Amino acid sequence: MPLSQRLRNIQKEILSDAWYKLYRYTFDYLRSDGLWDRQQREAYDRGNGVAVLLYNPQAETILLTSQFRMPTYINGNATGFLTEACAGVLDQADPELCIQREILEETGYRVPKVERVMEVYTSPGAVTERMFLYLARYTSEMKKEDGGGLMDESEDIELLEWSYKETLKAMENGLIRDAKTLLLLQYAALYGPLKAAFGKS
Repeated sequence: MPLSQRLRNIQKEILSDAWYKLYRYTFDYLRSDGLWDRQQREAYDRGNGVAVLLYNPQAETILLTSQFRMPTYINGNATGFLTEACAGVLDQADPELCIQREILEETGYRVPKVERVMEVYTSPGAVTERMFLYLARYTSEMKKEDGGGLMDESEDIELLEWSYKETLKAMENGLIRDAKTLLLLQYAALYGPLKAAFGKS
């Protein structure tokens, strides 16, 4: 049965319109048992995002970032800092151009090519965000700027260049706790450029 026949009487309210928007949806949903169920859900709309795992196959290194994340600090992350893949909000039509700009802003590297590997919903029960995930090669010659993020966006980003083995060890020890980063690393280890190297560890 098409979804259009399972949803009716959709009502949308704005609960918050600050940095991003928080909506409340009230609707009737036709259950699998044939009964109509009146439901209410809140959805946080922060737009879509992009992220990339940067790897150097010659040096066998991974380039990650570290920055303070307040929501993690208030929910069990004692330092507040999180190790992540380079990422950003999708604020233009082309995700590929957006992630290349984010790479330059955050890391200082001008990467000529990225490879899209998957699209994922980050927290589908409450957040509308869809992430476009990429892999990209980098070399020392691609370093063009300082990186570190944009001051006018209050970014203060530290670069972490780890060997493949160091990265694997960090994953095993639970030092990488960011979901998009773990997805990218696991994809690279299973199907991508890190498969052979991680298999030797």
